[in-house]
Amino acid sequence: MAKQALIVIDIQNDYFDNGHYPLYHPEITTAKILDAMSIANEKNIPIIHIQHLVSPELGEGLFFYDESEGAEIHKNIMAEAPNSPVVVKRHADCFEKTNLEALLQEMGIEEIVLTGMMTHNCVTHTALSPAAAKYNPKVIEECCCTVDPISHALAVDSMQVRGIKMLTVEDAFA
Repeated sequence: MAKQALIVIDIQNDYFDNGHYPLYHPEITTAKILDAMSIANEKNIPIIHIQHLVSPELGEGLFFYDESEGAEIHKNIMAEAPNSPVVVKRHADCFEKTNLEALLQEMGIEEIVLTGMMTHNCVTHTALSPAAAKYNPKVIEECCCTVDPISHALAVDSMQVRGIKMLTVEDAFA
């Protein structure tokens, strides 16, 4: 079996009820992600946190501003993998101008399993990234969410049409 890494994309406070951009059922998605993280920990599969940051100089109306509470990774996610690396990004694609590629190479990773928020944006952009192709990206569908169920379904379809396999928590690390 290929050496895997679990990538946990943007589970940040602004996506929850009191945040600046609450998503559809982020708590349910987070619970599923925690299940996936627990299995990864049991199987010694590395976990990599991804954190999106936005410069305040970009103006008002955005979220995930540098050093804001909303930009912090959700406390339960960090508690499940407190020593895992955090890759900071400023674009939808987790590979774009980050150290993710170098980190995966350093760890000897051959396959990435993606979870996160938002399905239609950062998860899709990362899964379909040219840089991700050599890692045979897969997505745990139940561990992703976005603004509404329709946007989620459309994003899942767009990834599947392009060959990205959708997994469940149960079969992700089998």
